Amino acid sequence: MLMQIAAPALETRTVSILGAACGRGARDERCQHGPRALRQGGLIARLRYQGIDACWRGTLPAPSSETGIPALQAVSGLCKRLAARIDDLVAEGDYFAVLGGDHACAAGTWSGAARGLSGRGPLGLIWVDAHMDAHVPETSPSGTLHGMPVACLLGHGEEALTSIAGRGPALRPEHICLIGVRSFEDGEAAFLGRLGVRVIFMEEIVRRGLDAVMDEALGIAVTGTAGFGVSIDLDALDPIEAPGVGSPVAQGLSADALISALEGPQRRSGFIGIEIAEFNPALDGGGVTARLIGDLLVASVPARPTP
Repeated sequence: MLMQIAAPALETRTVSILGAACGRGARDERCQHGPRALRQGGLIARLRYQGIDACWRGTLPAPSSETGIPALQAVSGLCKRLAARIDDLVAEGDYFAVLGGDHACAAGTWSGAARGLSGRGPLGLIWVDAHMDAHVPETSPSGTLHGMPVACLLGHGEEALTSIAGRGPALRPEHICLIGVRSFEDGEAAFLGRLGVRVIFMEEIVRRGLDAVMDEALGIAVTGTAGFGVSIDLDALDPIEAPGVGSPVAQGLSADALISALEGPQRRSGFIGIEIAEFNPALDGGGVTARLIGDLLVASVPARPTP
């Protein structure tokens, strides 16, 4: 009798995409139009053409300043709705991508991810950004909420944003690593230093290379955690390559280097999702940044064996 040899399972690449149409955390509210511009610009068709089964699961809006609703109320409301959606996706085992909108949405994205992992273990996070985003209201010169999500995820700041994860903070200091920082204030640097958060400045990336830095960040994000994600602020990239951002900082990461470095997380088990924030289509001459977002998504979506 001939033995039947099972064929190897084919690999699929799937992603559930959520838009976070929030501009209230930033000075320039036009980033709220980022998700709509990406969807109308054919992002889903492009991803499917490149072999990714992408599904747009909706866009969550935040009230604009014209409504008179305070910024904290608008942002926290969006973050709570976003957290509930991400909680469900993570609990179901779906790989997700959140597209912003300003980076204040991260308080919702990663609080929801932490809730989805609850019962299995803590969340790990790689934060790619030109800024630390670790202000609390007392240290912030501008008071803008997109400068505060790291602090909020660590349990410090406005209660409306720190409480979204439920019991305790969404993140522990030993499970997050910041990459690409080159613009920050003393108050937030001192805050992260007290907590012992690893911050890898741009100078160190120039010296060591982004692949080596990403390997270190991965070690931090996966050690003692049940799953991890990557949050990318587009201003981490050099503004020559990513002009469509509201807070550009010169001498940033190269697009090719970041795309290559995302192969590291993509190949690791436990990678649950990615967030790409601060896309402002009004500043994106020629659609350069929109195309780059597609490239980042293609590089980040992991292959998974079919059942």
